[in-house]
Parts: sequence; C-alpha cells; structure tokens
Amino acid sequence: MDLAQQVQLVSIIHDKLASITGERLRVRANMGRSRFMECEGVITQAHPQLFIMEVERKRGRITRQSYQYVDILTGTVELSHAESNEPLFPAFEQV
Repeated sequence: MDLAQQVQLVSIIHDKLASITGERLRVRANMGRSRFMECEGVITQAHPQLFIMEVERKRGRITRQSYQYVDILTGTVELSHAESNEPLFPAFEQV
C-alpha cells in the first residue's frame, strides 16, 4: 500500500468516526507485550489527526482516551459496535 492510499484510508476513517460521534462503541487496543485493553465508550471529538473517546472504567469512572486514525489503519486499535460487536472497519491490507 503506497502513501497516497494510506492518506486516503486515514481520511475515510476520520470521516466515518466524525459521522458516528456520540454512538456507543467497543475498543480493543494493543498495549504491547501481549497486553490488550478492552472497554466501551463514546467518541466525543474527531480532530484531523486523532479522536477522543470517553470510556468507562471500574466503579463507574469515566476517563478520556485519545487514539490516532493511523492506529486503526495499522490494527493497533480495533473498533466495533457495542451491541452487535460487528467491526467498524475491515482489517486493512498491509503490504
């Protein structure tokens, strides 16, 4: 995948996430060393380079997490619908 395709995919990811701001999503993030974080939250803001989610933690605490669109492109972060657990984005081809 060349740079122009990657830029186009990041733009598509940004547009889709900006359109579903406020919807409940499930996040699975690779934290490295075989550690994964899974939680549910709501996208509150979509900026040009990153998006911000409010996620629920233990005992009802709400924290903010920020992720880059490139994290979705590389597979480091996976987003799915909270109810159906259906992925928002397919696995992108890495060449």
